[in-house]
Amino acid sequence: MTTEVRTADDTAASQARGEDQRDVASSGAEHAADAHRPIALFSDQQVAELRGRWDQIQTAFVDEPRGSVEKADQLVADAIARLADGFARTRAELDHQWKRGDNVSTEDLRIALQRYRSFFSRLLEA
Repeated sequence: MTTEVRTADDTAASQARGEDQRDVASSGAEHAADAHRPIALFSDQQVAELRGRWDQIQTAFVDEPRGSVEKADQLVADAIARLADGFARTRAELDHQWKRGDNVSTEDLRIALQRYRSFFSRLLEA
């Protein structure tokens, strides 16, 4: 499961880089609009799996209300753990590069900051 989170992170980074290359030829307004789009926190596969689990929990509520609530709690805890793992891995990669004395590119830092901003904004809206 951890690999899937990494895949979502890589996909978001690749998409951001691709958008940046197209933005070089486009206006600054378009670039600003892209910068405020939320970055995917989960891969499409993860979203489908999590939603499928939620649908099963919700359907089972009629017959097992308590069990459904317990499973919902587990599902939310799993989703939060996946998010935390993804952010921890990003931070660890940056720290590793800095400790080795590698020069972390501004682009990598920009993408990391975009992910944090997107997630933070969502937290405040919830």
